[in-house]
Amino acid sequence: MRILVINCGSSSIKYKLFAMPEPHLISKGLIEHIGEKGSSIQNHYAGLKIILNRIKDVAVVGHRVVHGAETFKKPVFIDNAVIRKIRQCGAIAPLHNPANLAGILACKKLLPGTKQVAVFDTAFHQTLPDYAYIYGLPYEYYQRFGIRKYGFHGTSHEYVAQGAARILKRPLQKLKIITCHLGNGCSITAVDHGRSVDTSMGFTPLEGLVMGTRCGDIDPALITYLMRKRKLKIAQIDALLNKYSGLKGISGTSNDMRVLEKKRKEQDKRAALAINIFSYRIKKYIGAYIAVMGGCDAVVFTAGIGENQKRIREKICQGLFSHLKKKPRVLVIPTDEELMIALQTYKLIEGVKC
Repeated sequence: MRILVINCGSSSIKYKLFAMPEPHLISKGLIEHIGEKGSSIQNHYAGLKIILNRIKDVAVVGHRVVHGAETFKKPVFIDNAVIRKIRQCGAIAPLHNPANLAGILACKKLLPGTKQVAVFDTAFHQTLPDYAYIYGLPYEYYQRFGIRKYGFHGTSHEYVAQGAARILKRPLQKLKIITCHLGNGCSITAVDHGRSVDTSMGFTPLEGLVMGTRCGDIDPALITYLMRKRKLKIAQIDALLNKYSGLKGISGTSNDMRVLEKKRKEQDKRAALAINIFSYRIKKYIGAYIAVMGGCDAVVFTAGIGENQKRIREKICQGLFSHLKKKPRVLVIPTDEELMIALQTYKLIEGVKC
């Protein structure tokens, strides 16, 4: 069975084609700059048409969908009702769900009759206890508007947690693991006996760690203060927090950790400060999650920074486990969200519980 995995961004399509159940990667690719000025590819439909001209015999399409709110706790076959729900969730994931949906609708036209499956970033975190996902706001805001912690990068966290269990040669259901997905977007998850019990991202991907361009945790009163002080509109404060903060905002130069490391070696103080803040926030979250789970068997680093920046990993772990009698293993496991989506899609097709 050939499963095509589609990961649509606002101006990109990443894809991988797998032969299941091995799984065997047949082909992969990336189309960028969709709809941008000067691009010959004006929309996701045109991009997917190019992809489908390269590959044949697709049996099923598995889609990454960022936000499923509380509606979707596991992968589902896509029908009109699912499409409506994904569109509704676009209100709380405006940078992601509309692009994910564009890929779904394009495949519906280009591959009529072909089964499509949605795999949600938020689904893995639906096991969070209520005391971990409810905010300190009037409870009616959760009841009426669904305002709560949802968490993201769930597919990646689940994939590397399973990988850690294989390396440790122990069942995932008997382990306490902390997974650190550190790229331009960053999140940490406490995986207790195979279940996500806390995670750093929240109602949106803005909460939690300092990221490439996102601020992460801040005093919420700063938002209204800055809006008054700088006379900012809603769209401007949103852009400030999501696009001009984080490593980029602190350093004043770049959101790329490789660039910042180079500048740190050149004695750039703000680059060094950005790295220190980034590492400190991660260390603090790991310490908190060790406390939440009452111990930890492994800390896993993944994604661009997590996999490739050895110095950052060492900086985070320095002194972190000194108070523990049993020190956790520190593992580096490359993530493969597309493979995880293919595996979950195949299980759904075969009628196996995901």
